[in-house]
Amino acid sequence: MTTQSNAAEQTPHQTVPNHAELVDERIVCWYFFAALIFFFASLAGGFLMAFQLIRHNPLNGIEFFSPGRWRMVHTNAIAYGFLANAFLGMLHWVVPRLTLKPVLDKRLSWFIFAAWQVVVGATAVGILIGHAQGLEWGETPVWIDPLAQVGLLLVAINFMAPIISQQGPIYVTLWYFIAAFIWTFLTYAMGNFVPQYCVSGSSAGAVGGLFIHDLVGLFVTPLGWGMMYYFVPIMLKKPIWSHGLSLVGFWGLAFFYPLQGIHHFLYTPIPMFLQYGAVMSTIAVELVVMTVVINFFGTIWGDGKAFWENLPIRYFYTGMVFYFITCAQCALQVTLTFQQLIHFSDWVVGHAHLVMFGVFSMWLLGVMTYLFPRLLKKEWYSRTMCEWHFWMSAGGLAVMALDLTLAGLFQGWSWMGLEPWEHSIEVSQPFWVTRIFAGMAMALAQVIFLCNLYMTWAKSPAKVEEPTGAPATA
Repeated sequence: MTTQSNAAEQTPHQTVPNHAELVDERIVCWYFFAALIFFFASLAGGFLMAFQLIRHNPLNGIEFFSPGRWRMVHTNAIAYGFLANAFLGMLHWVVPRLTLKPVLDKRLSWFIFAAWQVVVGATAVGILIGHAQGLEWGETPVWIDPLAQVGLLLVAINFMAPIISQQGPIYVTLWYFIAAFIWTFLTYAMGNFVPQYCVSGSSAGAVGGLFIHDLVGLFVTPLGWGMMYYFVPIMLKKPIWSHGLSLVGFWGLAFFYPLQGIHHFLYTPIPMFLQYGAVMSTIAVELVVMTVVINFFGTIWGDGKAFWENLPIRYFYTGMVFYFITCAQCALQVTLTFQQLIHFSDWVVGHAHLVMFGVFSMWLLGVMTYLFPRLLKKEWYSRTMCEWHFWMSAGGLAVMALDLTLAGLFQGWSWMGLEPWEHSIEVSQPFWVTRIFAGMAMALAQVIFLCNLYMTWAKSPAKVEEPTGAPATA
């Protein structure tokens, strides 16, 4: 692993391919567009569930619009529809530019794109007609799972081809991507096939717990971290702060993360030595994550003005701050003592939104903010609309996370005080109303982003400045 780009390994006599030969910009755009479509589908599901909780469901009594089903659409659309599509678009930009080789086959890329939209769309339809599996984050119908598994294999083949052809050290970003391709394939198989066909009872619960957390830690996290190790040095025009910390982050993630998923099932019949192991490994992972956060803040040290002047950097480092808060929460909520208070409460819901939207979605929105002008060959139509998009996204998420965290504490205190269940529902009403307004701000932010994107596409072309060193290092 090295902190130098592979471009540095090229000899003076080697011809560096130009950007057009490496990157299919159309497929990057289409992946981003698809991601935004599923983003709005996820928001719709979230709103439907939120209005149900405050007894104002506008579609009450309609089976296909059951809030319980749309809650599953909400989570699956954000994981496989928004995050997966956006990451695939990002990979089609980053991998060829780091390896100086195109993907294995651009026709395969387009086939994967079309097939993945079918998989995600069919998953939503299958859930709505009642074919969901009984596994958190693994609700994809059984007839979708084989297609999704083959799709993940094709993705790995398409991107691994240029990576494994590299000679000599490879950049840390590619280490994370290699791990993600392998881990995601194995994690999806473990979560969607093993509990369904191989084990049952508490054993299935243990496997399900591993799947829930490994989906975040072994699919989303390595792609997100690898993405940041690529874009942040480019935008700041300086190397990453510490090569050593990048090593600690990678190997710490690889060693500790697969061990911690059972912390989702504390106080269950799962053997206590596994629960204790999950608690310890989770705390260890938080220390590992802190090395990554420190590494990135060390990189921006002395360039604080970039946070205000460079909008994508602001997205990235705001996500870093949310990451720090998420890790602090993890270190608390994973302990058996704290679990007594917040188990099954809205604290957990707030925590999930903090990491999935506050961290990874913010990072990907920052990447889109950076890449769309380069893909469309036009500067953003309105910098003001870009600012509104950022502040309403970040502000709405901050309010929602704080609101749900407090709601979880009040719910836990009510339950521990042996109050009637209805009391916790009434206590939660103001928090649930606040969540809706926070969600509206976040949704309106994405509408502003789409309007700005459309106006950018519609205006006359303008030259977009490429970062120094493009295409080999950017």
